[in-house]
Amino acid sequence: MLRAGRFNDPQPRVSHILTAMPLRRFQTTRWTLVLAAAGAKGPDAEAALASLCEIYWPPVYAFIRRSGHDVDAARDLTQAFFVRVLEKNYFGDARRERGRFRTFLLTSVRNFLSNQRDWETAKKRGGGVLPISLEQQDGERVYQLEAVEHTTPEHLFQRRWALTVIGAAMNRIRTRYETGGRADLYARLKPYLTGAEPQSYAELAHGLAVSEGSLRVAVHRLRRQFAAALREVIAETVAEPGEVDEELQYLLGVVSA
Repeated sequence: MLRAGRFNDPQPRVSHILTAMPLRRFQTTRWTLVLAAAGAKGPDAEAALASLCEIYWPPVYAFIRRSGHDVDAARDLTQAFFVRVLEKNYFGDARRERGRFRTFLLTSVRNFLSNQRDWETAKKRGGGVLPISLEQQDGERVYQLEAVEHTTPEHLFQRRWALTVIGAAMNRIRTRYETGGRADLYARLKPYLTGAEPQSYAELAHGLAVSEGSLRVAVHRLRRQFAAALREVIAETVAEPGEVDEELQYLLGVVSA
């Protein structure tokens, strides 16, 4: 069984971090692989779709929850939705002109909830058995922190999607620092990504026993790494490399709204 990492809820001020960077030609990634295999199941495409679902379930949970379902029903329906996505070859209906995994996922869950037969199946099966792990307690915690009375399910889905993408990029950077034996450095520098910045450069430099100039270089490097990781994550959810910048601008707009 695949295990999902614990969902983070970062609120980074990404607009001041994402400096102009040349557009990279990303290789075929998970969503492009799924699209290429549309209509015919294959182990690589199935694994790619499962990986995407495992990362991007929080927006689906938020959409279902905001659509009027209580905690237990939302958990069962989220589980049942992904069972159908993974078992029934939903991506066979995906089209390149529909482009983004974000659009596909929102359209699919909306159709799922509007289909009475799927509702009844979800209730009878209790959500089914998934080959992936959904940390749904975290999903409810985040929902309670963020949901507001006048937020539509679609708006909440889009915001939760944007924050999930940002969280995935931050998790990649954290993993790289931890793998390199620099977990403590990442923990100290992370506030400069999120905008918290609890210490001045001078104070933190003193605590790390480095010069202020070296610290500024390290923060600059971390921000560039995050910007690159964010583009990598986005590239895995769009059909064409040229869509990365457009999706990035959309994400920034949602987070800053």
